[in-house]
This record gives sequence, C-alpha cells and structure tokens, in this order.
Amino acid sequence: MKHVTSGLVAGFAATVVLSMMMFAKSMMGLMPELDVITMLSGMMGAPALAGWLAHFMIGTLAWGAGFAVLYDKIPGGNALIKGIFFGIAAWLMMMILIMPMAGAGLFGLAFGIMAPMMTLMLHVIFGTVLGLVYQTLQGKPAAA
Repeated sequence: MKHVTSGLVAGFAATVVLSMMMFAKSMMGLMPELDVITMLSGMMGAPALAGWLAHFMIGTLAWGAGFAVLYDKIPGGNALIKGIFFGIAAWLMMMILIMPMAGAGLFGLAFGIMAPMMTLMLHVIFGTVLGLVYQTLQGKPAAA
C-alpha cells in the first residue's frame, strides 16, 4: 500500500509542477489557444474550477496511482527513467484520446505543430517529477 500512497503524493506533486508551468505559459501568452483547463471544463460543460479539479484528479489519481501500480512493468532502470517513460505514455494517451474529444484533432494538430511538441515537453517534466518524488518517498537512493 505504501507504493500507491507514494504514487498519489508523487502524482499530486508532479501535477502541481505541471500546473505552474501551464500557468506560466499562459501568463507569457504562449499558445493561448492550448488551454487544457478550458478544454476539460468545456468537455464537461462546467466552469473552469471543474476543469482544474479534473486536471488534478487525473494527475493524482490516474497517473500517480497508475505509476505506482505499473512501476515494475515500466521500462527503465530507475524511477527517473520510468517516470519519463510514463509521462510520455500519458502524453500519448492525451494526444490520441483527449485532444480529439476536445475538438483539437489528433495530437492537437488543430493548434499547429507546437501543440504536441509543447505538451510533450510538459509531460516529460511531469514524468521526471513523478519519478523523482516517488523514488524519494519509497526511500530509494537518488538516481546516479
């Protein structure tokens, strides 16, 4: 059970970091049309608060717990590499499932080529934080 709790905490921490980067992107005016919170809330027909709640639930519950449960099956020698692989897998699911459902097309290409590139970068950082926090909470030494 400790590994799932660690996954949930790591998922929450990674989602906080991802959210801060999304907020910074927005404040800088980079790709304003690529607003995941607006997409999520629009898909639910709900206010932005619901989009934020969904965003944190997905990052914490689905990706955090999922990482912990699948940890031994994810390729990579340590939690950092496993986290990056997992972040890329989460990105791929977003590009294939969520983006088309939100009307942004496969890989979000309705917003141009920068959409998949930017979201991939954000998910690699998400996976990095996920893996490092998980590793720390599991009491394992830092990756060499």
